[in-house]
Amino acid sequence: MMPAKHMDEYRDRDISRAILQKIETLSRKEIRLMEVCGTHTMSIFKNGIRTMLPGTITLLSGPGCPVCVTTQQEIDMFIDLSGRPDVIIATFGDLIRVPGSESSLQKEKAGGSDIRIVYSTMDALRIAQKNPDMSVIFLGIGFETTAPTVAASLLSAKQMGIDNYFVFSAHKLVPPALTALVENKEVRVDGFILPGHVSVIIGERAYRPIVSNFHIPCVIAGFEPTDILQAIFQLLMQIGSGIAKVENAYPRAVTVNGNETAQRILSQVFRVTDASWRGIGLIPDSGMKIRKEFSAFDAEKRFQPKASESKEPQGCACGQILIGLMTPPDCPLYGKTCTPVSPIGPCMVSTEGTCAAYYRYYRNG
Repeated sequence: MMPAKHMDEYRDRDISRAILQKIETLSRKEIRLMEVCGTHTMSIFKNGIRTMLPGTITLLSGPGCPVCVTTQQEIDMFIDLSGRPDVIIATFGDLIRVPGSESSLQKEKAGGSDIRIVYSTMDALRIAQKNPDMSVIFLGIGFETTAPTVAASLLSAKQMGIDNYFVFSAHKLVPPALTALVENKEVRVDGFILPGHVSVIIGERAYRPIVSNFHIPCVIAGFEPTDILQAIFQLLMQIGSGIAKVENAYPRAVTVNGNETAQRILSQVFRVTDASWRGIGLIPDSGMKIRKEFSAFDAEKRFQPKASESKEPQGCACGQILIGLMTPPDCPLYGKTCTPVSPIGPCMVSTEGTCAAYYRYYRNG
């Protein structure tokens, strides 16, 4: 962890004001920038960055919330698994409250299903060790950030001979989703604020095809106020100059090649496949499924969960919000029937969800 004295400069108000002044000198036309990461979304709201920027700059929240992009069918499959006899479901906390078509993991837990919130995949592996007569299924969602830890748990399970530990892999890859957004003619994005956490794993070079194929400016950003403002400034510089490249404004954590050890673990355990994203649909080569060498740990193959009647929540605009076509206040359910206490869509459930961020920090915006 970085010492506090080295973090203060990334939260310094004077530095932030100086960057804002530079941004103001460059903001001569309407610009739409998308922050891809849900953690960026929360930081932007928490630090009031939207209200600081000139009116010519619009920040859009993209599909960077792991819970939010998990499809309704996948949620329903998780719920189906939770009802199986002799099964313990292990999951991260946000996922438990996401409504499925007819139920939720939270409701199933209240009804007697054994569903446990864990803080790491190793917690789930320990549950499997302590309960050898039960099948422990870890629900794997999220991006390149958390997927290596899931892969590592499968390597450990195989090495330790733990045969009652399983993973349902609904993991997704960020760069193909950016390509899908740029190719969507309804979505207008002039530049991407790229996710810091994901970039630590995949590195700067992973985004170069997006820039070369679509000529769209990209800047990798950290999560403190000055990090985000600096990324916005660099994007404006690119746009104003008519150039497009990948810039790394988070060099204290991100390298050109990323974490190659984590990448090797991912490729050892997972294979790349097509995947469906909530709000976007099927994106080629954007998912990760368990390789046949680890098929004994594949919950989807072992238990074959069903979700034949999956349907989106009626009136919920989460899908459009995830791709920047709508903002939460545009949704007819937002703040009325859909609130953090009684969420209807995943964007209101997750701590990284755009609706949750709007509701907490920007109610009147």
